[in-house]
Amino acid sequence: MTGLAALTGGAGFLGRHVAAALAAKGWRLRMLVRRAPDLPELAEHWIDLIPGDLSEPAMLERLCEGADLVVHMAGVVKAPHTAGFMRANAEGTGALAEAWRARSPGARFILVSSMAARAPHLSAYAASKRAGEERLRALAGDGDFRVLRPGAIYGPHDEESLKVLKLAAGRVQVMLNAPDARVSLIAARDAAEAVAALAAHPGGGALHELTDRRREGYTWAELSETGALALGREPKAIRLPALALRALGAAGGAFSALTGRAAMLTPGKAREILAPDWGADPALPPVPPEIWGPQVGLAQGLAEMAAWAKATGRL
Repeated sequence: MTGLAALTGGAGFLGRHVAAALAAKGWRLRMLVRRAPDLPELAEHWIDLIPGDLSEPAMLERLCEGADLVVHMAGVVKAPHTAGFMRANAEGTGALAEAWRARSPGARFILVSSMAARAPHLSAYAASKRAGEERLRALAGDGDFRVLRPGAIYGPHDEESLKVLKLAAGRVQVMLNAPDARVSLIAARDAAEAVAALAAHPGGGALHELTDRRREGYTWAELSETGALALGREPKAIRLPALALRALGAAGGAFSALTGRAAMLTPGKAREILAPDWGADPALPPVPPEIWGPQVGLAQGLAEMAAWAKATGRL
């Protein structure tokens, strides 16, 4: 199955990988954008650009009109207050779902959510991602949709995960959680290939978590060591006490409250980082292996990210 794919977030970090993966499979692309995107990897692929954002119902209807596939990736990972998260991640998803049902009810809908959605009590971000999933389910009716919850996505073009990789460039590598805590990851191009593969298969309202081959996740010690080796450094890890991480999160929250500007590290984000188990939920079925399977291991993925960062002067 191919045809017209309508994307939100198509110019973002994951979105550019998804757009390229869909184009490689023959999909025509339409994107909701705030400004003209810089996507040199798609220079030879025609893209229909719809100016606007998730707060504009008319633009969402234009985006969905006649589409065969809708992929929703737009949202925010940081905001100065809960309302900002909810407006983008919950209300925005609901608005797009309404446009989908109104203008292309026969299209397949893929929502790229977050693994954080399984623990909405931890942070405003996590709560907003769960609320977005719930709004989609409430509005979907008999529509064909699927929800994907990726682990931590990393790779070229991501400035946020680059900050974590840079920690491995120092004399020591800072570990942010307990020795036995685990976090799952997935390379951006693997996540993109998952979206492109699932676009050709009925969703049936399924929920999948996306990770690399290590579905149980990695310890922070493994992440620190692998990151250091990807940069040609000798691993030397130290552990940041939980109290210190909470204090940094509190400082970030205070900064947001005083300035109205979003901070990445907040009390909620600290709680997410300190959660003991972000491995894949064994109760949720993985994507069927005959449809998709991860190809990029952690060492390879971090090496590719380091090569991009060095080539672009970021590292």
